[in-house]
Amino acid sequence: MSMTVVVTRNVSDRIRGFLASSMLEASPGVYCGFHLSKAARERIWSVLEEWFTKEIDASIIMLWREPSLPAGQGIRILGETPISFVEKDGIVLAMKPLEPDHPSSQQ
Repeated sequence: MSMTVVVTRNVSDRIRGFLASSMLEASPGVYCGFHLSKAARERIWSVLEEWFTKEIDASIIMLWREPSLPAGQGIRILGETPISFVEKDGIVLAMKPLEPDHPSSQQ
């Protein structure tokens, strides 16, 4: 067992309340669960998947320690996130598009 983190964006009060009843809300939209079993994590995720069908323009990301996966962490995502996750050389990286006026985007 290890720490599980759930990050939400634009979710309803129903989902926020459910997560707050299951995990510590460390910051608005960021929930941490210490020593959650795999069964508890799976149950939380199944509720989120079921309820997410009624969400509009929202996203939920769950992260937890998973030694068998790249970078030793598991990631589950519901909805569209402002970033993409890619695996490179065994490390999971967060990637987002450059702004059109960013110097690195000029070629």
